[in-house]
Amino acid sequence: MVHLQGLSLGDGSDSSTFSPSIMLDNDVGATLVICQWGFDDEANHLLMHRNLPAVRWVGGVELELIAIATGGRIVPRFQELTPEKLGKAGLVREKAFGTTKDRMIYIEHCANSRAVTIFIRGGNKMMIEETKRGLHDALCVARNLSRNNSIVYGGGSAEISCSLAVEAAADKYPGVEQYAIRAFADALDAIPMALAENSGLQPIETLSAVKSQQIKENNPCCGIDCNDVGTNDMREQNVFETLIGKQQQILLSTQVVKMILKIDDVISRSEY
Repeated sequence: MVHLQGLSLGDGSDSSTFSPSIMLDNDVGATLVICQWGFDDEANHLLMHRNLPAVRWVGGVELELIAIATGGRIVPRFQELTPEKLGKAGLVREKAFGTTKDRMIYIEHCANSRAVTIFIRGGNKMMIEETKRGLHDALCVARNLSRNNSIVYGGGSAEISCSLAVEAAADKYPGVEQYAIRAFADALDAIPMALAENSGLQPIETLSAVKSQQIKENNPCCGIDCNDVGTNDMREQNVFETLIGKQQQILLSTQVVKMILKIDDVISRSEY
């Protein structure tokens, strides 16, 4: 096992360098030192003399993540080092990537195996950012499922089903209120229409066909066949979304509309 100890100076002394002589005199069993700041010449000499590898200039966030993964404690002073505060990992290695030979340090087989790091590489910054966005969305879906494992079928089927239910409810209001209710139903139709348009389909014709299919078959799982599979049943395509995410989308969009409707005046720049 490799014992890790993250170090961070926070006692008001010079934080640019540190000398680990106190730590080395007190044998606590550390075999690797990870520090947020740099090392001076004396520190490098003592580390090499004791054959003790060290990593310097580790960011504060990264240092905290390493502490969580290895089960170690970040200590501000060498006097506070004890064997109980050491983290544990099975393997620490350095690896180079790409033509630029960028080096990265891998800390593997940690005590807290639930902590992981996802390394993303790409040809340009746009590809990396798009991959990060996709991973973030996937992690949010997993988080939502852990909070509430209820799902609704995607492909715009949920919005179409809600639109039909809202239109049916509008018939029960004889006054002008029904126009606002029908406007809400039209807003729900915008999502499946956008899906159809982005898939190269005729948005109005496709939406009308799927609506008719839902009513005829009494199947609220019918949505937009974006992948051209040959069926509009999202259950057969295994396309679904989290219920809590769909609820938040409708709730937030409704709040935005209400906030806009409350604005009854426009202030021009000349009135400031």
